[in-house]
Amino acid sequence: MFIHKHPYKPFIPEGATKLIVGTLPPPRFSMGNLKKGDVDFCYGSIDGQLWKILDEIFTLNLHFETTELAIQQRKKFLSENNLGICDIVESCERLKMDASDLGMTTIILRDLLFYIKQNPKVHTLLLTGGSSKNGPEYHLRRQLKEKNIALKLISGETPRIHEFELQEHKTNRKIKVISLTAPSGSANRAVGSNPDYQRLKKQNPKINTFDFRVLQYKKFF
Repeated sequence: MFIHKHPYKPFIPEGATKLIVGTLPPPRFSMGNLKKGDVDFCYGSIDGQLWKILDEIFTLNLHFETTELAIQQRKKFLSENNLGICDIVESCERLKMDASDLGMTTIILRDLLFYIKQNPKVHTLLLTGGSSKNGPEYHLRRQLKEKNIALKLISGETPRIHEFELQEHKTNRKIKVISLTAPSGSANRAVGSNPDYQRLKKQNPKINTFDFRVLQYKKFF
């Protein structure tokens, strides 16, 4: 049994308006056993696509390497764009040394609502995954249910959009929740069967699953 602890604290710049919310980076990040091209920061796996997508959207010219420069490039981008990262899983146990959400057991969550309340300008959560078991939306629903907070569906199309309200100082603060298509290779099969992707593919056979994510993420970042 491997105890998989999140290696990074939430990175939330002052004035952040949106939080990127996932689960955990691959176990090698917790073990300090990075591979070539990894960046020692949130979503730093060379196999992941989040930073590649953002690099494409914003023309960031990011370095994909295990250097301090690569880390600072990402922190600078987040700070300048009022974006924070606050993954919802603090730790879990795994039988297999992989990064699958389904493989997580004995899960300890971060109190996402606490971080939202600590950052009063946050109005949107960008979830890096849908409602599948142990995904960020799945755990967010759990936390909201424990607090008797309703998650209201706004749009059922991909990506799904929800909204909930936090009571603060006798006022209601609305938080929008966007469940983005996961920026991982394991989600490519789901993308391939997505009607929107199939429609775009017919219009332009050269489009691929990465392009589909770029188009989707661009609307919300």
